[in-house]
Amino acid sequence: MKRRLAREIAISSLYQMEMNEVTAAEAVEMLMEELREENEIGADPKEAGSTDEFARELVYGVLERKQAIDGMLQQFLTGWQVDRLSRVDRQVLRLACYEMVFRDDVPPKAAINEAIDLAKHFGTDESGKFVNGVLGKLLQSVDELKA
Repeated sequence: MKRRLAREIAISSLYQMEMNEVTAAEAVEMLMEELREENEIGADPKEAGSTDEFARELVYGVLERKQAIDGMLQQFLTGWQVDRLSRVDRQVLRLACYEMVFRDDVPPKAAINEAIDLAKHFGTDESGKFVNGVLGKLLQSVDELKA
C-alpha cells in the first residue's frame, strides 16, 4: 500500500506541477498534508513518513531525468509526441519509465502493472490500454536503455 500510495502522490504531484507551476516540494507537501489531515482514501497515518519519502524520490527522480525520459518515450510513441499526450498519461508514462530504467528496486513488469492501474484510476477508459502498449514496447528495449 505504501508504494502504491506514493505512486499516486507522485502522479498527482507531477500533474500539479505542470498545471499550477508549483515546485516539487510544494506539490508533494500539499498532497501529504491532505493525506495526514483528511485521509479520505483510508490510508494508515503511520505510513505517511515512508510514503512521503518514496513519493519524493519518485517525483525528484522523474524531474531530474525528464528530458532523457521524454526522449526514451518518444521512441515508442507511434504517431504521438510526448507534449501532445494527455497530462495524466504523460505523467504516468514518465513515472513508469523512470522506475523501469533508472531504479533497480522495481521489476519492470511490476512498474508496468502499476502504471496501467494508475492510468485507469486517473485517466480515461482508454488510458490503461495506451499506457500498456507504450510500456510494452519500452520493455523490449529496457536493457539497452539502462546501459
